Amino acid sequence: MKNKYQRLYKNAKAVMEDKTPLKKDCGLLCDKACCKGDKDTGMLLFPFEETKLSVTEKDGVRLCVCDGSCDRQERPLSCMIFPFFPYITPDGRLKVIPDIRGGGICPIVRNFTETKVDRRFLRRVKKVGRLLVKDEECRLFIEGISREMDVYFSLLDK
Repeated sequence: MKNKYQRLYKNAKAVMEDKTPLKKDCGLLCDKACCKGDKDTGMLLFPFEETKLSVTEKDGVRLCVCDGSCDRQERPLSCMIFPFFPYITPDGRLKVIPDIRGGGICPIVRNFTETKVDRRFLRRVKKVGRLLVKDEECRLFIEGISREMDVYFSLLDK
């Protein structure tokens, strides 16, 4: 099983290559805030995803924690697709949406409608989502995060 997921994440990361949300270094907007985690904050690891970076667990979720100086080739998939997420709608469609969990640190999420996000980046995140949802564990993981986002969206509507 380990090799299966190593191949899956290697393929997903290859789709992302070195694409970033903006056509310039988005870390200049926020002083690379997403790369500065601590024991309570970090990037989610997908099911069975491995990393050489520091990993912590919070509320049953494994997080990769970085001090901002990692080897970009060793980054978890969440780092490569941030600040977006392959969201599964309640009726089962796959969409790419800003990852609302990053709104506290990411100006792209906070100002999504005004930010010129590279559409090629968004298409690649969707392609990664299509790869991942073919695997049952990854699909369940993505659906779980998507339903958590639905709860947040429902609170905004009130």
